[in-house]
Parts: sequence; structure tokens; C-alpha cells
Amino acid sequence: MPELRGNCTCVRVPVMRSHSESITVEFERPITPDEAREVLAAAPGVKVVDDPANLRYPMPLDTSDQDLVYVGRIRRDLSAPDGVNALTFFCCGDQIRKGAATNAVQIAERLL
Repeated sequence: MPELRGNCTCVRVPVMRSHSESITVEFERPITPDEAREVLAAAPGVKVVDDPANLRYPMPLDTSDQDLVYVGRIRRDLSAPDGVNALTFFCCGDQIRKGAATNAVQIAERLL
């Protein structure tokens, strides 16, 4: 079916620690994966690990016991109708060190 579009992310389980998410984001304007990498690399608390050719991408094992959230596998969302306003990426972060409580405190600190 040539009109069928989809994105796939394979995740091997189980993990001892750290949550992982496959995220798709739709934007108001076109954005390239390179533009997204640049923005994410400048974001506090984020580490871009995005080199699948050399087997470098976010893995839960690497994010345990730290506050950084690793982001990678940044690519166009092939299921989006126009194909240029949506991206898919994968992220991992320690759910205890960078869980809801820590995140809430960091957001409050930024607001103050």
C-alpha cells in the first residue's frame, strides 16, 4: 500500500531503571531534524545522543543515576501528511533523578 505511512521504534525490555519514550511532535512550520538537534542540544538538562550509524542513541542503561535526559533517533515523522512539520524522536531519563518531583522543582525555579 504505497499510501500507508508509519514510524517504528523498537525498544528491548526489561530495564532496571530509567523511563523511555518514543515521541512524535507536530509543528506549525516545517522543521528539519538538524534544526531540532540544534535546539535540543542547547536545552538545559538535555543531551543529544543521535548517531545510529555508530550505534549511538539514547539507552536507559546510560541515563541511570543522573539528571540528564538523553534524546536521539530524531527523524521526520513518515506518517505525517506533509512530512515536513512533524518529527519523531526517542528519549530516556532516570525516573527517580529526573522524575515528576524534580521536574516540578526545576520548572518552579525557572519561573521564579
